[in-house]
Amino acid sequence: MSLIIIFLSSGLFLGWSLGANDAANIFGTAVGTKMLRFTTAAIVGSIFVIIGAVISGAGASHTLGKLGAVDAIAGSFTVAFAAAFTVFWMTKMKLPVSTSQAVVGAIIGWNMFAGRATDTSALTKIVTTWVVCPVLAAVFSFSLFFLVKYLLRFSKISIIRQDSYTRVALLFVGAFGAYSLGANNIANVMGVFIPVSPFPDITIAGVFPLTSVQLLFLLGGVAIAVGIFTYSKRVMMTVGNSIFKLSPVGAFIVVLASSLVLFLFASAELQVWLTSHNLPGWPLVPVSSSQAVVGAVLGIGLAKSGGKNVDYRVIGRIGMGWIATPVVSGALSFVFLFIMQNLFMQPVFA
Repeated sequence: MSLIIIFLSSGLFLGWSLGANDAANIFGTAVGTKMLRFTTAAIVGSIFVIIGAVISGAGASHTLGKLGAVDAIAGSFTVAFAAAFTVFWMTKMKLPVSTSQAVVGAIIGWNMFAGRATDTSALTKIVTTWVVCPVLAAVFSFSLFFLVKYLLRFSKISIIRQDSYTRVALLFVGAFGAYSLGANNIANVMGVFIPVSPFPDITIAGVFPLTSVQLLFLLGGVAIAVGIFTYSKRVMMTVGNSIFKLSPVGAFIVVLASSLVLFLFASAELQVWLTSHNLPGWPLVPVSSSQAVVGAVLGIGLAKSGGKNVDYRVIGRIGMGWIATPVVSGALSFVFLFIMQNLFMQPVFA
C-alpha cells in the first residue's frame, strides 16, 4: 500500500500545481480588484472545488481516458509528474498556463513511449476546446458586460450598496466557479490513475457511498485546495491586474463568464438534457480555467474600451506559454518514462 501512495504522490503534486495555477484564476479578478481577501477566496474555493470534484468529476474524465489509457501505476505516476512539473515551472514564471494541456501532452508522451496509437478523434476534440474555451469565455464576458451595464443603469442602486452587492456576488459566483473547476479539471489531476485505482468502493457512516473513482477525486480535490492556499496568490495578481485593469463589476463578469464555460464542458446532466431535446451537446472535456479567465478578461476589455487598454504583450506571453506547455510536458513525459523504466526498473505500461 505504501508503494501505491508513493505512486499517487505525483497526482497530488499535480493537484497542488493546479490549485496554485488554474484554480487561482477563479478568484483572481476578485482578489486583484481588492473586493475579496485572499484568505476568504481560498477558503470558499477550496470547499467548493472538493465538492465539485467528488460529485460531478466523472464526466470530463471519459474523453481524457479515450486519448490514452495508462495501464500501469508507475506510468500513471510518471505522466502525472511530468504534467505537474511543467505546470509548476510555468507557475514559477507567473504564467497562468493550462493544466489540461500539460496532462494531454504528458499522455501523448506516454503513448509514444509505449507504442500506443493516440486517438485522433479524442485529440481533435480536446485541442478544439483549447480554441473554443477562451473564445466562448470572451463572447460570454462581452455580452454580460452590456447586460449588467443595462441593469445597473436602470436599477438606481447607490454606489455603496452596489459595492456591497458586488462583493457578495463575487463570493457566490466564485463558489460556482470553484465547483465547476473541480467537476471539470479533477480529470486532469487523477484521470490517469482511474484504470489502476487502488481504492475499493466504500460507504461513509452508512449513508454516503463513494466509488473508487470518487475517492481518487476526493484525494485530488484536497491536493487542489492545498495548492490554492499555499501558492496561488502570485498568479491571481497576474490575471487580476496585468491584462486589463478591471472594476469590481468587471471582475464579477469575468468570473461568471469563465465559470459558465467550465460548467458547460463538465455537466453530464446538461449534455443529456440538450441531446434529449435534439439540441447540440457540448463535449465533456477538461478545459483550462486559465484560458477561460484570460478569454473573459479580454472580452470585457474589448467591450469596455474596444481593446485599447488591453496589454497585448501579456496576452502574447501567456499565449506562448499555452503553446509551449503540451510540447514541454510531452517531451518530459517521454524522458521521465525512460528513466523510470530503465533506471528504477518499474514497468510503465502493461
